[in-house]
Amino acid sequence: MSYQVLARKWRPKSFDTLVGQEHVVRALTHALEQQRLHHAYLFTGTRGVGKTTIARILAKALNCEKGIGASPCGACGPCQEIDAGRFIDYVEMDAASNRGVDDMAALLEKAAYAPNSGRYKVYMIDEVHQLSGHAFNAMLKTLEEPPEHVKFILATTDPQKIPVTVLSRCLQFNLKQMPPGHIVEHLARVLAAEGVAFEDAALRQIAKAAAGSMRDALSLLDQAIAHGAGRIEEEGAGGVRAMLGTVGDDHLFAVLDGLAAGDVQAMLAVAAAMEERSLSFDSALQELATLFHRIALVQFAPDAVPDDAERAKLATYADRLDAEFLQLCYQIVTHGRAELALAPDEAAGFGMALLRMHAFRPAGGKEKVGAGGTAPSPAAAPAGNRRDWHELAATLRQPVRQLALHCELAHRDGQRIVLRLAPAHKHLRNHEEKLRAELAEHFGHPVMLEIQLGEPAGETPKTRAEGERRERQERAIAAIESDPLVNALCDLFDASIDESTIKPV
Repeated sequence: MSYQVLARKWRPKSFDTLVGQEHVVRALTHALEQQRLHHAYLFTGTRGVGKTTIARILAKALNCEKGIGASPCGACGPCQEIDAGRFIDYVEMDAASNRGVDDMAALLEKAAYAPNSGRYKVYMIDEVHQLSGHAFNAMLKTLEEPPEHVKFILATTDPQKIPVTVLSRCLQFNLKQMPPGHIVEHLARVLAAEGVAFEDAALRQIAKAAAGSMRDALSLLDQAIAHGAGRIEEEGAGGVRAMLGTVGDDHLFAVLDGLAAGDVQAMLAVAAAMEERSLSFDSALQELATLFHRIALVQFAPDAVPDDAERAKLATYADRLDAEFLQLCYQIVTHGRAELALAPDEAAGFGMALLRMHAFRPAGGKEKVGAGGTAPSPAAAPAGNRRDWHELAATLRQPVRQLALHCELAHRDGQRIVLRLAPAHKHLRNHEEKLRAELAEHFGHPVMLEIQLGEPAGETPKTRAEGERRERQERAIAAIESDPLVNALCDLFDASIDESTIKPV
């Protein structure tokens, strides 16, 4: 007998074995037990969460020879034929390849006839949002008043594209993504039944890579079994990390250790080691962002991290890393990930993100967070400096960005921030409340913001940016004017340089 992939072999065949969709199972079970059967159901959710599986179980529940109920026997002719995909009164149609009005008309014409062997004709239309507008119009009348023997099951990953006229005629169930814990538990049961040795840590990596899809998790599990020669391990040449190209916790915590110690060489050594192993820099930035988020939770809301071992490990970094600096690091890695495609190469983009975190570290002392997770008091030592303010101002959303760019950081003391704004730009103070709200969101605690009118004593982010722009322009002009070839051409043709056409690169 040929090998059957795990995703097909372990597809649930009853509501009892379905994982992670308890809210849908509960509603359908009650409806079937009370014989309150709707004529059209719509299942929405991302790929691999059980839309087609639930449709098949529902079709068996409606056609099982022992009667309509939430527990089809699985042994009668209709149940076995539906599982095998050959029951003549259960039709699965892919709207991606049968999206036209002619396809829909042919389906509806057949629906008018009584079932051949079952109790109901069940039509399951997958990715229904891809039907054409004319096809939707063709099915509206039948969908509203179908024959007694017809049930429609619609499935989609994009319900926003379905006309409201269709949505209003269906019972809609939103299938949620599978929690990682449910995926790990299910994979462990599968491997135990298959007789395959495994490590729990390896299953957690697969669950994370599956991103909420049980089908993807089982497909990755098949791949991991082949990659590991019949054994599921986290590390090693045949391990799951090597297969997925994911970054290990050792690399991530080595970055944190270097960051906390101010050791930029140690941070760059991690990047070099990752490049040697061809690990994903995009995944590394994503994992770092997740790690910064978890550390911030430990700083401000430790109960939000229920795992004692994880909380204890992260507490060390929560104490070593300044709370506001941690927020900035989170921004740097998320922006660095977004800019990765623009970098000369991914290694350079990742390395630049590490250098940014090192360059913008706080000049002041460490703000301590209380054991209860409370925010720092106003008397805490200052953590930001003017360079941090220039960097932060450029990342704010409009229109408060314009206000921030024209303000000089005059004073910073814990939660109190004093900015100085030139009188010529006093109209921008209309956005003061919005700026206070954005700063509170950025720092993770309330901010007492004061904006004083007065000529800035130093550089504002705006004047600094303009100064840097002028310097780049002047360097570009100087480079052109000192170029021997340009000078030779000017002498030969009695020409002059139009400085307005020179743009720095």
